[in-house]
Amino acid sequence: MAGPELYFEKFLGKGSFGVVSLYKYKRRHDGKTLYAAAKTSDHKHAESLYIEFQILSELKGCPRIVQCYGTEVLERRNEEGCLEYKIHMEYAPGGSLKSFSNQFQDKKLPDALVRDFTRMLLEGLATIHGRGYVHCDLKPANILVFPSYINKNGAWRSSHELKISDFGLTRRDGDNTWWQPHHPFAGTAIYMSPESISHGETRKGLDLWSLGCIVLEMYTGQRPWWHTDYKLNDLKNCHGPLIPRDLPFDAKLFLMTCFSPEADDRKDASTLVNHIFLRGDVVSKITESSPMSAKTGSNPRNISLELEKLRQRLSDMRSIFV
Repeated sequence: MAGPELYFEKFLGKGSFGVVSLYKYKRRHDGKTLYAAAKTSDHKHAESLYIEFQILSELKGCPRIVQCYGTEVLERRNEEGCLEYKIHMEYAPGGSLKSFSNQFQDKKLPDALVRDFTRMLLEGLATIHGRGYVHCDLKPANILVFPSYINKNGAWRSSHELKISDFGLTRRDGDNTWWQPHHPFAGTAIYMSPESISHGETRKGLDLWSLGCIVLEMYTGQRPWWHTDYKLNDLKNCHGPLIPRDLPFDAKLFLMTCFSPEADDRKDASTLVNHIFLRGDVVSKITESSPMSAKTGSNPRNISLELEKLRQRLSDMRSIFV
């Protein structure tokens, strides 16, 4: 960030490739105090920071991607005389989606918020995939929450916006050069897709599988594969995580799409934005016991097609329900 002098406030967290800290500064034209986050890496992890800065620079102006400041990675020697590398980014007052969930009972987010957040994440993924990238490490800790306010019917109410962050492991679509049999995970193991861990396939379907894991976590308050004590044998055999029976029916449809064994069957982010799960209150009233109850509010043929796809997918995946 060029210009104003930055003052260290506190450490925000530590990741695989460095630490994130909070800084404050004065805006020049009015002296208002503002905040920025800074990610700092050592020489060992500098390459990942440079990759992240390059990608964030390409994605500047995208509303669902955390924004970076400045035109280059800053290099300087710390107090110990070692080189360190730093980039500045916008600060998320709401923290990560992981920490945000802690304020809800059992870490379970309300249904309406899950749907809203899912739409935002799909918008972000559509941008990332549209630029030819795969994030490879989509998880609640890498999603930032920004408090906001919206005007509805003349009244202001609080809201939240999500932005995707942490692009240190991001790859070009189709790049599988990272994969090794003894280290088969591009990102965090429990959020990875079967094809990515079996032979290193790095395509947009990986991010959509990870998204399904996040949606599941927002609903249940538990990380995917908790029911196997985080052992991933089922994942390696192309099975999806456990989906609770009491989830809304259209949410199950969405999750079954995300957890399709074939990556191409997960469609793409731009298509999933229009999924029945995200179409509004009318279709969200569909239930498993009465799947056609939305006939008056939606096209019956579309509902029938969705149900047939679900039945086929259930048969193919042999998913476990509680």
